[in-house]
Amino acid sequence: MTPPSEREVAGRSPDAVGARQWAGLAMLALPTLLLAMDVTVLYLAVPRLSADLRPTGEQLLWITDVYGFMIAGFLVTMGTLGDRIGRRRLLMWGAGAFGVASVAAAYAPSAEALIAARALLGIAGATLMPSTLALISNMFRDARRRGTAIGIWAASMSGGVALGPVVGGALLESFGWGAAFLIAVPVMALLLVGGPLLLPEYRDTTAGRSDLVSVALSLITMLTIVYGVKLLAHGGDPILSGGIVLAGLAAGAVFRRRQLRLAAPVLDVTLFRNRALTGALLVLLLGLAATGGTYLFVTRFLQGVAGLSPLAAGLWLVPSSVAMILTSLAAPVLVRRLPVRFVVAGSLAVSAAGFLLPALLDQAAGLPLLIAGIVVVYVGQGPIMALGTGLVVDSAPPEKAGSAAAMSETSTELGLALGVAVLGSVGAAAYRQAMPDALPAGLPPEATSAARDSIEAAVTAATRLPPAQAEAVLVPAREAFTMGLNLVAGIGAAVTLALAVLALMVLRRRSPAADA
Repeated sequence: MTPPSEREVAGRSPDAVGARQWAGLAMLALPTLLLAMDVTVLYLAVPRLSADLRPTGEQLLWITDVYGFMIAGFLVTMGTLGDRIGRRRLLMWGAGAFGVASVAAAYAPSAEALIAARALLGIAGATLMPSTLALISNMFRDARRRGTAIGIWAASMSGGVALGPVVGGALLESFGWGAAFLIAVPVMALLLVGGPLLLPEYRDTTAGRSDLVSVALSLITMLTIVYGVKLLAHGGDPILSGGIVLAGLAAGAVFRRRQLRLAAPVLDVTLFRNRALTGALLVLLLGLAATGGTYLFVTRFLQGVAGLSPLAAGLWLVPSSVAMILTSLAAPVLVRRLPVRFVVAGSLAVSAAGFLLPALLDQAAGLPLLIAGIVVVYVGQGPIMALGTGLVVDSAPPEKAGSAAAMSETSTELGLALGVAVLGSVGAAAYRQAMPDALPAGLPPEATSAARDSIEAAVTAATRLPPAQAEAVLVPAREAFTMGLNLVAGIGAAVTLALAVLALMVLRRRSPAADA
């Protein structure tokens, strides 16, 4: 079978969509499904990889969030690169690199090696999302069929969210934490085999060059600020931590000045002058940060405090995934009947109420209260996920729609990574502050040190102690971690409530997309 060329695809009539195009769509849905599952599976894997690699609390946060920072830093660059060298070619390169990096992560011998492998996974992952969406636009020229295709593509993302807890939990229980990464290998292998046969190639001969200096400045800004925050949260020197944060802010200022001077900037910073667009980006960025940071603590609570297996923890998380899918499907119907700012603000208010339940949680309350809270959070987040990109794009001038869409994707990935980094550091600091005076005297020094670092390290240390000493470690560790979860969820409630007020003030009364 000879793959279609870009000339053949461009020359077809809008109705000339056959089995090859739909099969190609199924091929493009695979990496989307995988990326949606990836976050849940990794969060569930945290206790087991912690027991094996014994990362410090700071290293554990880098393992979970460096991937998102790399995706956010390279998304726009990879989109431009795909236009220049060919979108299918970039997708194939990215799939190959993602498979290799997944194997490296699965067999990482140390926490440092796993962090490096996760960084490579983020760079490779940045090639997948823009390439898949761009190729769908090339394959389906008719607006109606293109809308159907994008709907199927989006459904694969929702399916990944729903399948992630169950499939991930079962794999982790049967094969260990490396399965969280090895699951990507057969998917990428299938994409490498089927992609050249089913997907068209497309290049934009007028695409400009990527500005690597801007890419470097954006990464330096994000990673430096996050490192300073983590260093402070883990008891580092406040003066040194503050200096590192200021250095990151300075790099951000240089990045902004450079974008204003470039003819083809990596990020069109002039769009931030639009209040509605900036407000929509903040809703995505901070809303997902609150959800991502809290979700990490919930998955760790289920296994570290409640003592559930990965599969049981995954099953407890299924209701929240289903709730998000249902409300995301209902969102387009709601915005046809109500002003979009009311839908967004109401959804955020519901999420804020959901965050209050884990904020008030104690160990005696049990799992039902925690799960009820996460379900309510996801009921409110579903419409935000469904409407997010439309909110941003509709707030931008028509000629800036492409830049606005790229900013929306970047905000989504950056929000999740920031939530894990910042809220993870805050919760970890709360845990460590509660632990020193809670541990009894007479414990082995290595057990005391481990218990004060993280709940996962405390659980691992307890397995090597006599029953009485193990209980003396686990009880205060679980109480301290619950306090950290309370704090993180409380911050999530405050942030989402503030975003609800912001949405009422700055979003347009009605989305043009809803009118259409």
